[in-house]
Amino acid sequence: MSAGIIPVERLLATSAKVLCSAVFVSGRDPHEAFVNSATTALQSAQLPEAMAELMSWRIDWDTRCVEMRARIDAPAARRLVTVFRDTFTGFEADWNAEIARLSGLGEVCRTALFTGDQGAVILPRDGNRRLYFEPVPVTRGPVPSTGWLPDTMQDARALPAVMQDDARRRLSTVLDAAMADCDGYHASILVAWHGHLVGERYAEGLDADMPLESWSMGKTVMSALTGVLVGRGALALDQPAPLDEWRAPGDPRGMITVRHLLNMSSGLACTGMEEPRRAWKGSLPDHFTPYAGAVDVARYATGRPLEHPPASVGRYRNCDPLALSTIYHDTVRDALGEDPRTWPQAMLFDRIGMHGLVHETDRWGRFIITGFNYGTARDWARFGHLYLHDGVWDGERILPAGWVAFSRTPAPAWPEADYGAQLWINTNRAFPLPPDTFYLYGGGGQYVFVVPGDNLVIVRQGHTRGWAGAKAKVEGLLRDIMAALGRG
Repeated sequence: MSAGIIPVERLLATSAKVLCSAVFVSGRDPHEAFVNSATTALQSAQLPEAMAELMSWRIDWDTRCVEMRARIDAPAARRLVTVFRDTFTGFEADWNAEIARLSGLGEVCRTALFTGDQGAVILPRDGNRRLYFEPVPVTRGPVPSTGWLPDTMQDARALPAVMQDDARRRLSTVLDAAMADCDGYHASILVAWHGHLVGERYAEGLDADMPLESWSMGKTVMSALTGVLVGRGALALDQPAPLDEWRAPGDPRGMITVRHLLNMSSGLACTGMEEPRRAWKGSLPDHFTPYAGAVDVARYATGRPLEHPPASVGRYRNCDPLALSTIYHDTVRDALGEDPRTWPQAMLFDRIGMHGLVHETDRWGRFIITGFNYGTARDWARFGHLYLHDGVWDGERILPAGWVAFSRTPAPAWPEADYGAQLWINTNRAFPLPPDTFYLYGGGGQYVFVVPGDNLVIVRQGHTRGWAGAKAKVEGLLRDIMAALGRG
């Protein structure tokens, strides 16, 4: 089946995976998740207005599979082409031929399968359920009985202002108003000040124990896991990336280092959404392909040619963190003799009390760390506090000394100086927070803001249905929170 110009079957695959994860990973109501997440998972490329009208889903609760279907006839094909042309203005093609191709598809179906603690996977077009790995349970340590953060990470002396009745009321009013805003699409909001959880809200039907879609916030987790490996001497920042695919004599990719991948400056060829549609080689930009195909993400990332010299161009591309994830996987498996799928829980998450994080894999058992991630607001807040405290948790160093400073230092090749090592930096005041703020960011409005000068961590998770207005809504929310805390 040719992908053509409008990749109907690939968009259905993403929607099936997102709905499968929402139901079996998060425990959300499928009707709610279909409307708020599944049809908008790839944002504008998903053509949600047109696609949602055609889509239907079915859940097989016994096999834990989700099918996503669309029936394409001539009127539907014309509608898809119209919406596509409005979305990608200036891109021209033989639209009559594309309408004919779409009309000939008939009913298209794509399927996703829940595997257990490795989450949901996209199955190939023929529905083959073969996995190239054996799913394993991820044993999670007990939830800390001493509170959501250790006492050593809570500053009682600096807190009295927010604990006063007026401040409590102001913050409560702000959070209630945000959740009542039907156009806000907030899924969760959490505010922690001086280590104390001072505000927390969840949308109707969601709760604190639900791992929610987190998308690219998983990139920063891969940076942290890399930091743990560097701290153990298993990797080094400036070593050539230990990938056999790049070690052949004369291969220019042999110059790419671990640092380059962390800084999103490898120079690997990979198209993105901000490039003109005519620059894409396929029906989706390369950046999105791991979210829409049943691909081996390690081969996909490491098989890309070099487009720019390493460290010469900084840009946001999934090939870099997926190559980094491949290095992580191989290092943990081969050098440490451990299971890469369970190692993060034992070596990082349990040590800081994170118990709801789920990193999904491809059919080969490798993390699609760039986006298929689910976590609770409290887990993300704990992760933010690890970075707030320079990689130290309750007196124990988790990340090597200097790792957080490196992570929040602008990557040299990025022109705007707003990106570090798999971490965003507020140097250009993209958000109404102090310039020392750094943050995790995932598609559809997933954020963890860390404000060191105010000893503050703010988590906001959102439904991708509100992707278009998410940044403006988050900016307003942040202004209101800072004003309520007397920090505006």
